[in-house]
Amino acid sequence: MEADTAGPARTLLILSQVYVPDPASVGQHMHDVAAEMARRGWRVQVLTSARGYDDPLRRYPASEQRDGVRIRRFRLSSFGKGSITLRLLGGALFLLQSVVYALFVPRVRCLLVSTSPPMCSIAGLFLARVKRAPLKFWAMDINPDQLVALGKTSPTSLPARLFDALNRRLLKRAADVVALDRFMARRLESKVPTRVRMSVIPPWPHIERVDEILPHSENPFRDRQRLIGKFVVMYSGNLSPSHPIKTILEAALRLRDEPDLLFLFIGGGLGRREVEQLIEEYEPANVRLLPYQPLSELRASLSAADVHLVAMGNQMVGVVHPCKVYGAMAVGRPVLLLGPSPCHVSDILERYDVGWQIAHGDVDGAVRRIRELMRSEPGELERRGHRAQRAVAEQFHRSKLCGQFCDVLERGTQAVEDRATATAAS
Repeated sequence: MEADTAGPARTLLILSQVYVPDPASVGQHMHDVAAEMARRGWRVQVLTSARGYDDPLRRYPASEQRDGVRIRRFRLSSFGKGSITLRLLGGALFLLQSVVYALFVPRVRCLLVSTSPPMCSIAGLFLARVKRAPLKFWAMDINPDQLVALGKTSPTSLPARLFDALNRRLLKRAADVVALDRFMARRLESKVPTRVRMSVIPPWPHIERVDEILPHSENPFRDRQRLIGKFVVMYSGNLSPSHPIKTILEAALRLRDEPDLLFLFIGGGLGRREVEQLIEEYEPANVRLLPYQPLSELRASLSAADVHLVAMGNQMVGVVHPCKVYGAMAVGRPVLLLGPSPCHVSDILERYDVGWQIAHGDVDGAVRRIRELMRSEPGELERRGHRAQRAVAEQFHRSKLCGQFCDVLERGTQAVEDRATATAAS
């Protein structure tokens, strides 16, 4: 364990089971924040897992320094997402190792936890008290609400009630709470009023350039994946039961007579099996499945789509947040929402006019809409794509949103530093 006393006086301690180079978006966003805080002069220590979030067979170095951020990874801390039991076990072991290690991290002036693992609040509450540091909570999703909405547990079950009580304690104790959208903020406020401690900051796309659009004719990803001449409806990101795609899969089967149409699913998660089963059973030529693409290939892979599919479960509004919408918009592609209204994505569609919406279960409507998009004037898709990209540049750009988030992290920490300095002087 490190007992380092060198470097800047202020230490930001981050607990996150997922972190780069893992492709899951939670880890990518955590790294953006960590790197920005390091640039602001903070000593940043990240405690994370040495195994992949989706693929536990993937292993990462036990320790490294990346973009000025110190990273310590624990081995027995992730066993994949195959079952709730395995996820809870991995999360519990991660938290145990993190707490022991964190006790030896010096000069902690701010502590950041998220919802990966969902039990991270236990370690956060304990360490915030021991270290006498402000606790900042980044709500990426809300549990047990998600498990209840998925029918995995009852709201009156003992685990759900204990989990909810722990969340309420965290919301009361946290110096600041960051929600991803207005619906999530409203749900959190219904648990515990946080008032001025609540900030709504959406996540940002991991696309560096948002001032140009990569044409299909210049896209090497389309060449490699044999997409030339295809109209591509793409789903790129976590395939989760919280983002059901059954309606679009049924629509894909009905549209097998369209030789120039391809449904391309890129990503991992429990919902990936549903796509695999459809391919195994029906062998549709118009459905293809790929793993997560490297971050370095993200712009090309996202740009290979003509339209991006974003799914949101009817019961998931305010519980989870569809981060994939921002990547689609950043590369200048319109969005097809499969989900309810109102929700965060429908807000975006209405405000910026960047896409269309279909409801879960409306297979006829999905088939009709996709055929309309295939036969629409090319300029219509381009205009919506340009509006989407402009919205990212003005409202959802990484430099803007990540900066706002780091401002929240720094809020109130000077008083902590002053108290520590006074204590040391006395």
